[in-house]
Amino acid sequence: MEIDNGPMDEKTKRMRDLLSSFYSPDASTSGSSMGSSNRYASPLEAINTTSFNPDQYMSILVQKSNLEGLLQKHVEMAAEIKNLDTDLQMLVYENYNKFISATDTIKRMNNNIVGMETNMEQLLEKILSVQSRSDGVNTSLFEKREHIEKLHRTRNLLCKVQFIYDLPARLGKCIKTEAYADAVRFYTGAMPIFKVYGDSSFQDCKRASEEAIAIVLKNLQEKLFSDSESIQTRAEAAVLLKQLDFPVDSLKAKLLEKLEQSTLDLQLNAEDLSSALVIGSSKDGNVSESVYGASHEASVREFAEAIRAYRVIFADSDRQLIKLAQDLVTKHFDATEQFIRKQICAADLLRVFGIIWTDVLLLGEVLNDAGLPDYSLKAAQVAVKQYVTCTFSRLLQDISDALAQVHTRKKEEGVQEYSLQLALEDFRQLLEDQSGLTISQRDSIVDWVQEGFQDFFRALVDRFMLLSGKNSSFSQSQVLPEATQAEKVVAGLVLVLAQVSVFIEQTAIPRITEEIAASFSGGGTRGYEYGPAFVPAEICRMFRAAGEKFLHLYINMRSQRISVLLTKRFRTPNWVKHKEPREVHMFVDLFLQELEAVGSEVKQILPQGTRKHRRTDSNGSTTSSRSNPLREEKLNRSNTQRARSQLLETHLAKLFKQKIEIFTRVEFTQGSVVTTAVKLSLKTLLEFVRLQTFNRSGFQQVQLDMQFLRTPLKEIADDEAAIDFLLDEVIVAASERCLDTIPLEPPILDKLIQAKLAKAKDQNPTSP
Repeated sequence: MEIDNGPMDEKTKRMRDLLSSFYSPDASTSGSSMGSSNRYASPLEAINTTSFNPDQYMSILVQKSNLEGLLQKHVEMAAEIKNLDTDLQMLVYENYNKFISATDTIKRMNNNIVGMETNMEQLLEKILSVQSRSDGVNTSLFEKREHIEKLHRTRNLLCKVQFIYDLPARLGKCIKTEAYADAVRFYTGAMPIFKVYGDSSFQDCKRASEEAIAIVLKNLQEKLFSDSESIQTRAEAAVLLKQLDFPVDSLKAKLLEKLEQSTLDLQLNAEDLSSALVIGSSKDGNVSESVYGASHEASVREFAEAIRAYRVIFADSDRQLIKLAQDLVTKHFDATEQFIRKQICAADLLRVFGIIWTDVLLLGEVLNDAGLPDYSLKAAQVAVKQYVTCTFSRLLQDISDALAQVHTRKKEEGVQEYSLQLALEDFRQLLEDQSGLTISQRDSIVDWVQEGFQDFFRALVDRFMLLSGKNSSFSQSQVLPEATQAEKVVAGLVLVLAQVSVFIEQTAIPRITEEIAASFSGGGTRGYEYGPAFVPAEICRMFRAAGEKFLHLYINMRSQRISVLLTKRFRTPNWVKHKEPREVHMFVDLFLQELEAVGSEVKQILPQGTRKHRRTDSNGSTTSSRSNPLREEKLNRSNTQRARSQLLETHLAKLFKQKIEIFTRVEFTQGSVVTTAVKLSLKTLLEFVRLQTFNRSGFQQVQLDMQFLRTPLKEIADDEAAIDFLLDEVIVAASERCLDTIPLEPPILDKLIQAKLAKAKDQNPTSP
């Protein structure tokens, strides 16, 4: 049956108090403790204390409870009394069983101890008997034992004396057999006796031994400084000298000097290493490279053993040895830098790194505290960064050399693309290498490559500017080849620079960006405050602007050449006294030759593009009032009326004809460049005409030359409308500057032009 927690807790508490009072050694103490604990309890709760008052308890219970409550309380108290009686009975039974068990145990102990006292007395008697007999044996054997010990000491002394007398002979045998370790051991063992009796009893033996040991010292010193002896033998000689109290510290500087000299033989020789790697890179040259590496590794192992022996001899020499090893590693990387300057590939650089890393590991086994791996990793970072920088510098110089000799090359874009591809393959090989010196440099290599491309293209723009004759931050004497400095800048080179700039912007930069994203992404050693290392948009913007500059520069250079021709043509003759035209002037041939040279250069370098501004496609007026029959009829009037009508007609034509855009944006196509050059040349010709004064014959000569130029110029240029307009402007300007404006009749013009064409065909039958 389940019992409420309240009564159960009260019953448990009362049982605990009863048991504690029953087993308490002092009833008064327990009573007082209970009284003190229940001092503030109510009368109903004081039933388990010694100060319980039954009358007061009943009166309070009757006052607070009804009849049903009193009956319930009666039943509960009867049950509790019965439980208490049962608990007390169980306690008595349990204690009784324990008392019985303790009594039985005491009885068994008494029975077991009864015969033990007799046995102990017998054991004591036997121990006393054994002790007395042992004392008798010790007493009887004492004199013999003392005698045996005395004889043993005498024998040991005689052996030592015999050893001292035989020591010179033994040392002589050791010298003959070169058993110097045994000689030193024998002599050091006899030293205590020589110190005590060497000046009296064993004087002769001491002198002979010292003479023999002097020979040993001399031979050991010879072995120590002999280059033919192995490092182990020399180390053993040094240890033996130290055991003989020889002042070995005086030899420390000499041995250290020998170690420094041995490092000279261990240094990587750039020339020998280069030849070995070149042979090793060939199909049948792997043996040569392995032999070089094996011989070098054997030398380094011998050097490491020498350092180990030196540390054993001189325990306080770690600082000098660490500096010596670090100097050797530094010299290795100095040779590597010289090797990098010879324009090696990444595979050769990694082979050199492998040799250096092997040396570092071998020396690190001997000098654990030197930190050679960390030291070499820092030096390797410098070498890898130098390799990346030298690679970009070599690529920049190759491109510059190729462009400087552009007149002997037909296609430089392929060479540039191939060189960039080789550089990317070398950088990718550095990233994929898993050797000790480059495995922890991936992020740094990525940043260096990206920064290198950014700096390379910036420098390439400056180099292009120098090649084109523009000012730049670089010194021209340091960059340009001598041939380029001595000669003027070739116009074709400028055009090549323009096309190469377009190629870099449209093809090279996107391809390099893809390669960087695929193989050279990541990095992280560059601070975020500096921004990204490679910015393709900035490079494209630079080369786009540079390409436009070069294109305009090329047109200006060609136009200046034509301008020189025009200067000679219009400033040399006296146009006021010009003779009547008999044929097209030879200036026209020179003019067309210059334009054909422009077209020939442009066709070799620029793409063809699409032809624009044809007469059929142009919305501009291809005719003007200057070339229509009305104008020709007016030219036949009197001079005064013709001049006035011509001037009026010119202004009216400018008002009513549709405006023609002469100079448009130059594009990187053949037609656009040639057309712009033709327009600029005609514009220059127009300005020269406006500065001259012509007679009738001079005006007619200009008219004939311009009329002849119409057909070939339209074949060369794309914009026929602009060509017609500019040629008409030249004729009109000449008429305005003419004293007697009477043009040639159309039949005469046609006759002179056909005669010129026939003459040109006879001179050049192969031309169409």
